[in-house]
Amino acid sequence: MGHTRRGVAWQRVTVWGGSGGFIRLGRPFSAQSSGVTWKRYGMTVTVLVPSSLVREAAKREATRKLGSVARAAVVFQVDRVTVYPDPAGERRHDDGFVETVLRYAATPPHLRKEVWDERDELEHVGVMPPLRVRSQTGSEPERSGSSKQGIVTEVGADGRVRVSCGLQHPVSLPVPPAMATPSEGARVTVSVSSREPVRAKLVDQPTPGYVVDSTDLDSALVREDAGVTIASSRYGERLRPGRIEELAASCRENSPDDTASYTVAFGAPKRGIPAIRGLDTEAVRNGTRGAFDRWVNTVPDQGSEVVRTEEAMFATLGCLNLMD
Repeated sequence: MGHTRRGVAWQRVTVWGGSGGFIRLGRPFSAQSSGVTWKRYGMTVTVLVPSSLVREAAKREATRKLGSVARAAVVFQVDRVTVYPDPAGERRHDDGFVETVLRYAATPPHLRKEVWDERDELEHVGVMPPLRVRSQTGSEPERSGSSKQGIVTEVGADGRVRVSCGLQHPVSLPVPPAMATPSEGARVTVSVSSREPVRAKLVDQPTPGYVVDSTDLDSALVREDAGVTIASSRYGERLRPGRIEELAASCRENSPDDTASYTVAFGAPKRGIPAIRGLDTEAVRNGTRGAFDRWVNTVPDQGSEVVRTEEAMFATLGCLNLMD
């Protein structure tokens, strides 16, 4: 069943990966890995970041950096953020830190306290910038038919699910006949017509924001919906306006329905993608592609010795967002 948002068609698809990370009542479950999510019809935008992303930062600064990564993902409507392992580059934090913080950031604000227990990784989440995903804010809860995001906390055998959506108590709701039954931990949309008494229903429509998963880099680059695979690197080709048009055409050729799916990968501080992949930087300059379709430099003639990963994300996604 299709849907539209901002004039773009959407379809239901399967989420890959999506291991645990959320905690409720002492039991781990993922608010991302429902097996069902939504994306623009025929189009997926995926960002790949390494587990070593915050390798040199103390926990407070690392959390702030990850907040900027999450914000870039929301601003440019990224569908999926994949954390790929880079154990050789990790220093201060293990491979679960990056994924946990990004999952927390993707959780609707009104549900965070309920679905997350206190964890060491989340000690400094207060320094993260607000994402302000429009339909997550719940700014008009009293309006008839207003939508809220919820988390499925229990799946019954009678075609009903218990959903926590920021009301005083979780509510038991029937699953509409045309909607696939969501699994425990699924993020769903709830239409609330009244708070007193509570009147609400599940609606079969997309939830905004990004999902988080983890897999190795090689597997992420060959996903069915990967589209054109792009490495963001200072050793890549300058992404001039004409090149953006060529890249858009290449994305459409590799994607169904004349859309422009793509996967873009980023490196870590002082450990870019060539180092992670074991590639010689001069070879990359001279056209070696490795497992990627394109290598691009979206900050040519950079004025700083180092462009931080979160800065590169805004620059790169901003350029790619211009593709028609």
